[in-house]
Amino acid sequence: MADSEVLNQNEIDSLLNALDSGNVDVEEMKESSETDNVKKYDFRRPNKLSKEQMRTLQMIHENFARLLTTSLSTRLRSMVSFEVASIEQLSYREFIRSLPEPTIIGISELDPLDGQFIFEINPEVGFTIIDRLFGGLGKPIDEIRSFTDIEQVVLKKALNWVMNSFTEAWENLIEINPRLRELESNPQFTQIVPDNDMTIIITLSATVADSEGLVNICIPYIMLEPIVSHLNAQHWFSSTRKEKTNEHLEKLKERVKKAKVKLFAELGATDLTVEDILYLKQGDIVKLNKKVKEPIDVRVGKIKKFKAIPGNFNKQHALKIVKVETEVTEEGDLDE
Repeated sequence: MADSEVLNQNEIDSLLNALDSGNVDVEEMKESSETDNVKKYDFRRPNKLSKEQMRTLQMIHENFARLLTTSLSTRLRSMVSFEVASIEQLSYREFIRSLPEPTIIGISELDPLDGQFIFEINPEVGFTIIDRLFGGLGKPIDEIRSFTDIEQVVLKKALNWVMNSFTEAWENLIEINPRLRELESNPQFTQIVPDNDMTIIITLSATVADSEGLVNICIPYIMLEPIVSHLNAQHWFSSTRKEKTNEHLEKLKERVKKAKVKLFAELGATDLTVEDILYLKQGDIVKLNKKVKEPIDVRVGKIKKFKAIPGNFNKQHALKIVKVETEVTEEGDLDE
């Protein structure tokens, strides 16, 4: 008997007093004890992953939810929140039957793992993302409908952003490269594994602007089988505490190089009164403090970084860098 099942003397006395007073029924206690000791188990669809492995997957996707919240908040310029709602093991048939129609199903590969997995987004959340990317307020839609060709192109772009966060969330366990293969709206037309195959379903609760919905990630067990032995807390935490080697530093540098920054070219400046601005009209000329052939300042954010000469290239406005500032200086706020 486990220590937690051993009663102390005070608990024994309280139980005996309850039995004597009739507050506790002996038969009910027997039935309750028998029920508690019985655990249902379906031999036709046994669980493939242990509790510890499921906890590791939950930690990975909690990290993924945080990364996705930050990434989409920046891109959509709106309030975005993702949280892990549940993680469970289901047959592929059960998962497909639980999906609405139409919905957004991204069928993707996960190199170097073999097979395909599904990233499903509730249509209400999907339409809100599209609305924000098209410059709307992100209001919930009145009626779910199929997506147009243009909307599908935008959705593929948004799903690729999601895949980037997915890669980063898994990097402490394995280096993966998810690739979106196709977009589908009817769950019945997707068949990535046989119906009875077990899958791991990670469900995220999503809030984008004024819309709420669920996001499901369906990963077949057969895809995770080669790395199942690594799905444990010990491996996870040892990976997160790895010493910063030259390889890790190089990866960090590559990520920083891909970060997008705003570039400003200041053609010149002048001082005007409010009255002057009020009476400006089309065709008026405003004299700036720069000559036509004089190099102008080019800033990265607020930092003055280059000197350049404005001009045209391939019928587009362009800048020719003529000098790189060795002593960078920070300027005040600039309007975009």
